Amino acid sequence: MRWPILVLAVAALAGCGGENTGTAKLWITRDKGAHVILERKVPAGLTAMQALDRIAEIKTRYSGRYVQSINGIAGSIAARSDWFYFINGYEADRSAAEYRLRDGDVEWWDFRSWRTQMREPVVVGAFPEPFLHGYGGSRLPARVVFLLETQRPAAERLAMLIGGRATRRLDAVSKKDVNVLVLRPGLKPSFRAVGGDAPGDSVVFRFSGNPELLLHRVPFGRFRYQVSP
Repeated sequence: MRWPILVLAVAALAGCGGENTGTAKLWITRDKGAHVILERKVPAGLTAMQALDRIAEIKTRYSGRYVQSINGIAGSIAARSDWFYFINGYEADRSAAEYRLRDGDVEWWDFRSWRTQMREPVVVGAFPEPFLHGYGGSRLPARVVFLLETQRPAAERLAMLIGGRATRRLDAVSKKDVNVLVLRPGLKPSFRAVGGDAPGDSVVFRFSGNPELLLHRVPFGRFRYQVSP
């Protein structure tokens, strides 16, 4: 009876290929997203380094594990500037040669100074990530917290967008196993993120202003680390 073995083998192969189907997005920017250099779609299943190498001229260091330059823009210890990369808004915790892209991932490279700040654990510019795809294939539950009843319609639409639910319970913010988007009233829009000390950790995104801005085709704050009024 070889049929059961054959069926199991086919199923195993199908499972192994599941992460290799679909597409990911790849962005290249400068100065915390102030200047957009390139946007492309790349196949899922590639490593982040392979995907970058497909669409840009790169030079690497440390046996191909880290990026030295992209399209002629090179990092410099003397200038305290370098390339940093994010997956779905999380600052990556491993070499780009080790992270394998999944369907829907956003791979984002940004060239910036680290003179005043080295780390940016989580940024808002890839919203609705990391709510949608998390990190490394793991995704936390999502909540949209609204403070005013007039915000409810937009909050419910945002909850559908990020695959979560809307609530007026502020204690949802204190949960450690949930990604939270808090909608605050305000005249000048702002968008900031905290948490995410390690990729995949829970985060709290705080948006002030008209929440409809987050529902646009290009959401408010795209490509930016944080946006303050």
